[in-house]
Amino acid sequence: MRLHPLTSLAAAGSTAVITTAAACLPLSLAVIAAAAGLAAWAGTFRRLLPAAAAILVPLCLSLLVLHGLFFPEGITVLAEWGPARVTSEGLSFAVQRAAQLSAAVLALLVFSFSVSVPDLVAALSAKGVHGRFAFVLASTLTLLPAITSRLERIRQAQEARGLVIRRGILARAAAFRLQAVPLVSALVEDAATRAAALDARGFGGTGPRNSYREVPDRPWERMLRIVLLLAAAAAVAARLVQAGT
Repeated sequence: MRLHPLTSLAAAGSTAVITTAAACLPLSLAVIAAAAGLAAWAGTFRRLLPAAAAILVPLCLSLLVLHGLFFPEGITVLAEWGPARVTSEGLSFAVQRAAQLSAAVLALLVFSFSVSVPDLVAALSAKGVHGRFAFVLASTLTLLPAITSRLERIRQAQEARGLVIRRGILARAAAFRLQAVPLVSALVEDAATRAAALDARGFGGTGPRNSYREVPDRPWERMLRIVLLLAAAAAVAARLVQAGT
């Protein structure tokens, strides 16, 4: 049974908010495992993995460097190089924040790789959201899958023309530089084509609109969305109260 797009969005958003507010390592690891399992079940894991790595690897490395070497509250020193100190408290804090960030990012990526953009736009329009804003939101949520798919096609085309990607970070960075130019050009061209098509269809009009796509919204899903939003708000409120005390 396919969930309503707004139900999936509420689930992903509330999961990210609750995980961030809780700041609990076991909960973050459980969300990461659940997101990986859902992606494997939906058949999007192979596309999800490179997108998640591109976002999380530099962020997690920066967290490890920042908090692992320069954590002022660190007491147990494991190694020391001048002003830089590797402390167990700093490493623990960095790991917790990296897991917390990874859980939130993966929850949102699972949604973006699995949602049906036409259904999402139709659902938002049915709720009274302006068509242009609904399309921008849907395009933003599905930007990474589109970039990943386009980059894969560019890589395959260049390899078919004789591009050899050797092992090593420098070789892959040089290959990405060659792929970045056609990627950006293709994305700009796609944006211009979509803008012209949307204007021709009166997408930005302010009059009454009819939709030929019906997205069923069951009563229990509407109730579930309310519960998810209330749970996210309660998690944020509890975090603020805990920080205040």
